[in-house]
Amino acid sequence: MKILLNGFSGRMGAAVLEVCSNGYLGAEVVAGVDLFPKESDIPCYKDFSDVREKADCIIDFSNHASIKAVADYAVASSLPLVVSTTGHTQEEKKIIEKAAESIPVFYSANMSMGVALLCRMATLTAKTLPGADIEIVETHHNRKLDAPSGTALMIANAIKSVRENAKYVFGRHGMAKRETDEIGIHAVRRGNIVGIHEVIVSTDYETITIKHEAHSRTLFAEGAIAAAEYLTGKEPGLYDMASMIG
Repeated sequence: MKILLNGFSGRMGAAVLEVCSNGYLGAEVVAGVDLFPKESDIPCYKDFSDVREKADCIIDFSNHASIKAVADYAVASSLPLVVSTTGHTQEEKKIIEKAAESIPVFYSANMSMGVALLCRMATLTAKTLPGADIEIVETHHNRKLDAPSGTALMIANAIKSVRENAKYVFGRHGMAKRETDEIGIHAVRRGNIVGIHEVIVSTDYETITIKHEAHSRTLFAEGAIAAAEYLTGKEPGLYDMASMIG
């Protein structure tokens, strides 16, 4: 499988290159796109219009603001697209949804299958304990721009699918009692943490804690490559981790 990698020069771009160099799923990065191309044996361009190499899929590990350029090129080239970037605005999400009408698009705020399992377990717990209080705490490195993380929102949205009246409370301050339909979402930024997501479900008599901790960015690189392989032969549409793990 030949990959065109957007965000070639970034940390996650480096992780994808390393995973491919180790032969994971037989994937190969044939070219990259980045505003700041770095020297490499693999060609890297500033603009998609300069790309000449043939690819089987695009993996996007860049910045959310580049999604229009990525999606336009993917649609024009009839290439499946794996969007692994977070922090998209509502307008940018509409661009992703529009592209999915023409090509298969894999869109996930987190490329970890473990996080997908956490979402499933959190949803089951929330459904089984309908009156329980739910708090989500996410921790990332001190350079992360978006807060709360896209993964924390993905978890919250999964829980909201079984708690339709739930409302999100970002952080907690002031003088107000916690309401029963709240989902608290808290962001912590410190050090060089790759990613920790914790869901705390409490009644008056018991607490269930579900936690996922990423130890290396390699985890997300492997997930993106697995998603690219999963899209092979798929019809146009929007796919995600829940689709892939079945």
